[in-house]
Amino acid sequence: MVKHNGPMVYPGRKTPLPEAIQTYSQRQDLGLDSHASAEAQVASLADDIAYNNHDIDDGLRAGLFGIDDLRAIPLVGPVFDEVRQRYPGIEDSRLIHESVRRLIGLMVHDLIAETRRRIAELAPDSADAIRRCGAPVAAFSTQMQENDRALKAFLMQRMYRHYKLNRMTSKARRLVRDLFVLFVAEPECLPTEWRRRTDGAATAATARVIADYIAGMTDRFAADEHRRLFDVASRSS
Repeated sequence: MVKHNGPMVYPGRKTPLPEAIQTYSQRQDLGLDSHASAEAQVASLADDIAYNNHDIDDGLRAGLFGIDDLRAIPLVGPVFDEVRQRYPGIEDSRLIHESVRRLIGLMVHDLIAETRRRIAELAPDSADAIRRCGAPVAAFSTQMQENDRALKAFLMQRMYRHYKLNRMTSKARRLVRDLFVLFVAEPECLPTEWRRRTDGAATAATARVIADYIAGMTDRFAADEHRRLFDVASRSS
């Protein structure tokens, strides 16, 4: 899981490893200079396919950009145009659904074909050989990698940096900060099983427990917890 995007230790790395990974690696060698298993590599790219395509759908439905804005994006624009030409007068909702469905299919088939090609070329004879072969075995073709980068660049500019999302991110950041500050100051407000882990602990250890507690929250649970703790009219439970 920790290496699903590739090796964590490599020549020229300028930033230190996250503290949690360093600490865990002292207990169990994760082989941070090697690639992940083939399954983890596939999972990483499956995430890319799912997130990118569903973000197209979400961005269109939220009105953050329009269908015509997609026309200049490699692969995406031609697919939308192809569906329009095949089904003249199609409703936008059905156009989006069919186009996104085709995009997912094209990216999945490309991933399968390129992964088969790489496995045949590298001929790994074990799981460890896959980790140590120096390159991922699961990957997009060169052309699909370029298409993927172009789509991500578009989404970054038109969706992830949109002021509406920035406001949501800002709100979430404040919510998490509020929870953390309160629990550090008043760890007795933690649920019993978590509070016990802070009994007699140093400040840094207590902060780690609180961070772990907050990290395990869903968005809805975090919002409910914030309401229970900060809304004086709310009945705590």
